[in-house]
Amino acid sequence: MGRNFILRAVLAAGAALLLASCGLMSLDGEDHAWRMPAEKRCIANGMVNASAYVQPASPVNGRGVCGIYRPFEVSAFMGGQVRVEPAATLDCNMTAAFDYWLESVVQPAAFARFGAGVVGVRVLSSYSCRTRNSKRGAKMSEHAFGNAIDVASFTLADGREVVVKSGWRGGAGERAFLHDIHAAACDTFYTVLGPEADAHHRDHLHLDLARNKARGDSRYCR
Repeated sequence: MGRNFILRAVLAAGAALLLASCGLMSLDGEDHAWRMPAEKRCIANGMVNASAYVQPASPVNGRGVCGIYRPFEVSAFMGGQVRVEPAATLDCNMTAAFDYWLESVVQPAAFARFGAGVVGVRVLSSYSCRTRNSKRGAKMSEHAFGNAIDVASFTLADGREVVVKSGWRGGAGERAFLHDIHAAACDTFYTVLGPEADAHHRDHLHLDLARNKARGDSRYCR
C-alpha cells in the first residue's frame, strides 16, 4: 500500500486541530464519539501491519474515557530500522502517521544534515491516562487515547544523539535538523509542539492527531 495513500487515510480517519499538549481526569465537555470509528477505519484499511516490531495488543481500558480500542505495542518503526526506547503504545492512526513521518521527513533530514540516518528514537510518552500537562481539571490529553507521542531525542547510525532540549538552540546541524523536522511535521500531524511552544515542551517534540469538533482540517504548530 502506497505511503501517500496511508497518509491520506490517516488524515481522513483521525484528526484535526485540538491543542492537546502533554497532559488526573476531567470529562466535562469532551466529545469522544469519533475515536473508535477512526480506529476501526484505520484497522479495516490495513494502515498498520503486524510484525516482530509492531504487535497488536489487548484493548486498553483506562480510567474514565481513557483507552485504546485496538492498540499497538511498537518497539521499532520502518520495518525495524528505527528502534523506539521505551516501546510505544499507540493507536492505529498514530502508528501509521509516525512511521510515515520518520520515513518521509526525519530520515531525509538526517542524511542531509549529518550524512547518517536515524536508527533510534527516545520517547518520553505515548499512551498515558492523564489530562493536558497533567493539570487537574484540564481537558484530556491525546496521550490518554494513544493518539500522541513525545520524542526527546534521535540516535544516528554513527552513534551520535540529537537531543531536543539541548539541540534546539545548539550547534548549526542539530538546530537545523530539529527545526526542519518540526516544521515538516505540521504536514502530517495536527498538533505539533516544540521547545518554543511553552515550558512544558522545552525538552521534546509533541505530535498528535487530535480531532476538532468544529473543523476537520486545522493545524496547530508551535
